[in-house]
Amino acid sequence: MKPSAVKQSLQHLVTRKRPVFIWGPVGAGKSDVVASVAKELGLELRDVRLNLMDPVDLKGFPVVRGTGKTQTMAFVPPDFLPTKGKGILFLDEMNSAPQSVQAAAYQLILNRKLGDYEMPDGWAVIAAGNRASDRSVVNAQPAALANRFVHIDFEVDVDDWFTWATQNGVSDITRAFIKFRSNLLHSFDPATNPRAFPSPRSWVFVDDVLQSGLAADTEFELIKGTVGEGAAAEYIAFAKMARDLPTAEEILANPTKTPVPAAPATMYAISTMLDKKATTATLATLLTYMGRLPVEFQVLFMRSAGMANRDLLKTKEFVTWMTANQDVVI
Repeated sequence: MKPSAVKQSLQHLVTRKRPVFIWGPVGAGKSDVVASVAKELGLELRDVRLNLMDPVDLKGFPVVRGTGKTQTMAFVPPDFLPTKGKGILFLDEMNSAPQSVQAAAYQLILNRKLGDYEMPDGWAVIAAGNRASDRSVVNAQPAALANRFVHIDFEVDVDDWFTWATQNGVSDITRAFIKFRSNLLHSFDPATNPRAFPSPRSWVFVDDVLQSGLAADTEFELIKGTVGEGAAAEYIAFAKMARDLPTAEEILANPTKTPVPAAPATMYAISTMLDKKATTATLATLLTYMGRLPVEFQVLFMRSAGMANRDLLKTKEFVTWMTANQDVVI
């Protein structure tokens, strides 16, 4: 299930307090989707890592109540368990926890209780973990625990990532590169178990390196150490090419005569570079320039520009272009 569908499913299940387990590859963005759901629903998010706990950590600290023969022992629940309000209790990397710790969570997940503790009505439980096939540190999920969850398989999707990246400040160059080399958004070979490999998470790290202004050799080494040597070499070459393209200012000043790129890679770069420059005042000028490129790159530009600035959807230029190209816009 692609991230946008996972998000929609979580919104439905959280409001019904159905426990959910999200299975997915390393670095795919599972926790980002959970955080996005919490933010959009106005819920608190508590991130709890059971793999760092012992079974007794869930039950709480024992205290003695009463005196003499009336003494009893009770447990003070840990402070990460909510006592009021509304939110999501996110048990990330749950299947990395020992089975004994997973078993200690049975009652919490199904019955929303843990000994004397009761979860407030406004809270829901979401858990997540990597798959054994990803060469991650995972432990088998007990059947009794698995049966308490709605299970969702999380899949990496380029279009969903591009939407997220456009809305979260990822640079034009990185977004364009992933559009051009979509198979490198997530590329992991469990047979070789590389130290560094491309993933949605690692590309965000790469983008930070790119924008840090480091020396070229240092930049390459850090990117290689983040996504691997092959992907790093392609990315650096793409970034160098993109930096040599006409600037948005040059295009806006002379949209009919500023050179247009000829190679597909450069067309991806220029289409993505311009999307955040599109405003209600500049859209007509940018469309004059983009109209000199093949229509598939116009589609890329218009879609991402519309995502970046929703006001464009109401403009005469946007509506006219959409009407003229409705046969190629899916």
